[in-house]
Amino acid sequence: VNQQAIDYNKHARFVIERVVLFGKLVDWKELKAFYGLNKIKQEALQIKTLDLKSLNFLSLVLNEPRENFRCYEQIQSINKHWNY
Repeated sequence: VNQQAIDYNKHARFVIERVVLFGKLVDWKELKAFYGLNKIKQEALQIKTLDLKSLNFLSLVLNEPRENFRCYEQIQSINKHWNY
């Protein structure tokens, strides 16, 4: 992704998702300082896919039950392959 082409207000959900999935603690602090927890919560609740670790992190930090996240419903509906 070309960083100069990103509109950080228009693409807030994309930026939040990428930082939560691939960022470090320093990136999280920058994200929190830029958007604030209310904006992060508003956008994070609408993210379609997150891994379980990221979902649990956001649930804890934002004080929001995992069931309220859109990605939680997506996780439940995905059939897993058999584990041999």
